Amino acid sequence: MNPVFEYRTYLLKRQVFALAGKFRFYDPGGRLVLFSEQKMFRLREDIRVYADEGKQQEVLMIKARQIIDFAAAYDVVDSATGEKVGVLRRKGWSSILRDEWEVLNAQDQPIGSLFEDSMGLALLRRLLLGSLLPQNYDLTLGQTRVADLKQRFNLFRYELDLDMSMDAARQLDPRLGIAAAILLAAIEGRQNSE
Repeated sequence: MNPVFEYRTYLLKRQVFALAGKFRFYDPGGRLVLFSEQKMFRLREDIRVYADEGKQQEVLMIKARQIIDFAAAYDVVDSATGEKVGVLRRKGWSSILRDEWEVLNAQDQPIGSLFEDSMGLALLRRLLLGSLLPQNYDLTLGQTRVADLKQRFNLFRYELDLDMSMDAARQLDPRLGIAAAILLAAIEGRQNSE
């Protein structure tokens, strides 16, 4: 596995007022370790992640299976090996009040969930406070919490802390955690900025 995936914590930053989504991941020391730029006007999401801002070394692909789908499934593929790492699938209608995703393994079997912290806070965000109340997500495998994805309050850019340090057994493939962070910033973040 590429060394850019060795960290247990990352900070993702996305500019709020940019035409295309640019995602930068920083390691705990503040160094840029991953970069992605979302292409505009795509009917089917195809997000590429690179080890540098110059896009010289592609390390990860996140590809939607269908064209514009409310309950879309996104395959996460290691670019170097072509290996499918897993799948993140949005839970369509059940994500209206509170964001929920299914985490699937490479064989499309459900292994976990990614969900917004609480129904009450989710409703406050949607109905009253919007982006003034940052989102918080838990990622679980089975009943075990293996990652926390917490949005920082910032009016000028979307910032999300990805913390996988509670996963002492390293059950979660960090490539899935990174893909989850990008999808939250791209899809859920886009909804909150509208």
